[in-house]
Amino acid sequence: MAAYPCTHVIFDMDGLLLDTERLYTIATQEVVGPYGKTFTWDIKSQMMGRKADDAIRILIDALELPLTIEEYKVKIAEKYKDVFPACDILPGVEKLVQHLHKHNIPMAVASGSNKHDYDLKTLQHSHLFDKFCHVVLSSDDPDVKHGKPAPDCFLICAQRFKDSPDPEKVLVFEDAKNGVLGGLAANMQVVWVPDKQADKSELVDHATLTLDSLEEFQPEQFGLPAYDS
Repeated sequence: MAAYPCTHVIFDMDGLLLDTERLYTIATQEVVGPYGKTFTWDIKSQMMGRKADDAIRILIDALELPLTIEEYKVKIAEKYKDVFPACDILPGVEKLVQHLHKHNIPMAVASGSNKHDYDLKTLQHSHLFDKFCHVVLSSDDPDVKHGKPAPDCFLICAQRFKDSPDPEKVLVFEDAKNGVLGGLAANMQVVWVPDKQADKSELVDHATLTLDSLEEFQPEQFGLPAYDS
């Protein structure tokens, strides 16, 4: 799809800024394994980007787990506490965020996460997350009625910029199918950086741009300041 100039940027977090998706997989398998279940990519791809309760319900139903949503939350919280604080920033992220901040491009985060998990994940990366104007966490935010693939979190995130830009002026970065669909539904351009396990053919004709890594991103394609040569 043809790209056009943008003035504001919204990033997803898990699997896009931070290398947490593999940690989600490890933690989830540790919870479901004792029940003789396997956490597959097919199930995970349906869960990614959704509000926590919605994602957990998909998991419980798919694997027929003998757990309530609240029981699962207690079990998984113990796993997250161990793995999330050690998560790494993904390739290309630091360079891009610092570059956009240097050039006063307003940036925000729109994630399906909750505040507790967000704090664990960003514990070692405050220097990066301090660069964002605000963060919308769909699982806790009362204004987000529906998680991705609905457009709610992106529209609310855009509205919270000081100048409330038109959606057409906002560029979204996403790794998950649900996030791409949500960004497009919000009438925003979307750069898709899919997980290596994702089927690119599903959305490659819909996303504005598809990349293997944020290291490949060229800001000038979207009217943003180019990297210094």
